[in-house]
Amino acid sequence: MSTTGRPRSAAPTALVTGASSGIGRALASCFAASGHRLVLVARGEAALEEVAQALREAHGVAVDVIATDLACPGAPAALAQALRRRRRPIDVLVNCAGVVRQDAFVAQDAAAHQRLVDLNVSALTAMLAAFVPGMVARGAGRVLNVASIAAFHPAPGLAVYAASKAFVLSLTESLAEELRGTGVTATVLCPGITATAMLDRASARRPSLRELPSALVGDADEVAEAGHRACLAGEVVVVPGAINRAIAVAARLAPQGLVREVAGFVAERLD
Repeated sequence: MSTTGRPRSAAPTALVTGASSGIGRALASCFAASGHRLVLVARGEAALEEVAQALREAHGVAVDVIATDLACPGAPAALAQALRRRRRPIDVLVNCAGVVRQDAFVAQDAAAHQRLVDLNVSALTAMLAAFVPGMVARGAGRVLNVASIAAFHPAPGLAVYAASKAFVLSLTESLAEELRGTGVTATVLCPGITATAMLDRASARRPSLRELPSALVGDADEVAEAGHRACLAGEVVVVPGAINRAIAVAARLAPQGLVREVAGFVAERLD
């Protein structure tokens, strides 16, 4: 037996949240292709089972499905406990579950803001608290948190979402330093606008998004591949796409007043 509690010949296990669609599904496919066993987590069991079966057939890997709402208090801890009972140590934790609400802050009620924070911030933090200590104790592990290019700058119309992703970016960078020398690494993936069901829903409410140049809309598979490579290599921050990298650098170097004005100008043009 290895120090992880599983046979040395067993494949490492990656837990992917938000795995039923979009970037989460694409990340699950990347880890399956690299030989990882999978634990897929999302709210919808039927959608997860469909993804799991496709990955089993395509890659011949073992895939477990756990349907749960991570935004519910105690859900991440309960998930970790269930996996301990199954003697399933997690080698790679991929936090991709998230929600976006696109509207003016005052046009949304307090409950809507809280639901976003519960999943994007509280659940992600609780997942880290549930799984990272075990990785450190075993001396090996990888964490991949999915944020957004919006983490680098204000996003009028996406104020709480952008703030939640800024939290994820800051937390991951801090965690990466704390974990230095432990054998565990933390990576944050910051994609720009990506062609997913989430973008389709946003476009239904804001038709101007359908007119975005194709160069500004990333492919979910390419975004996932960039995140997968960076995670396994132990890189800290990965921003897929040259335009997005330029935006991230400019947002960090430019005067913050100018960044706010530009963000407001862009938001007005998308209304």
